[in-house]
Amino acid sequence: MNIENEITVLNVNKQQLITSLKNAGAKQITEELKQVRYVYDFKPKNENKWIRLRSNGQKTTLAIKEVTNSSKLNTKEYEVEVSDIETTNEILEQLGYTYRNRQENLRQIFELDGAEISIDSWPMIPPYVEIEAKDLQSINKVVEKLGLDKNNITTLDVCSIYKNIYNIDILEITDLKFE
Repeated sequence: MNIENEITVLNVNKQQLITSLKNAGAKQITEELKQVRYVYDFKPKNENKWIRLRSNGQKTTLAIKEVTNSSKLNTKEYEVEVSDIETTNEILEQLGYTYRNRQENLRQIFELDGAEISIDSWPMIPPYVEIEAKDLQSINKVVEKLGLDKNNITTLDVCSIYKNIYNIDILEITDLKFE
């Protein structure tokens, strides 16, 4: 099990951020890749715990995510790599899990000072950046180094960002994708 320490900075200008990352000496880990994820509820349903099957076309993972408080800090994650998203989805369906949502986003990943920086684009909302590191102090150093607006920092997960910031309930959207 991993413990994630991650924050999100909303409303970023992707091109400016990429320039700042390169100027700061960040290493580009991936080009912008389309991610597809299936989200499944536990049985019985638990609002703070779910199953995620995700692929970026290069790597596919199956994870259990558990939020232990109202933020993304200290999220528990149990994750394994699997060989194929569609076959794994079929296995989960055979076990009685039908996905509640299929979601697409675009993600480009960089590494800077031991932190993983993911620039995310989702349908219907402005791009944002997630910064994950071993602790909050390391995250704050990266935020400072990149000159990101601290007023745009949140620890909300993507569903809460959609709902609380943009008044869109993506749990009601079975297939969230780019048009």
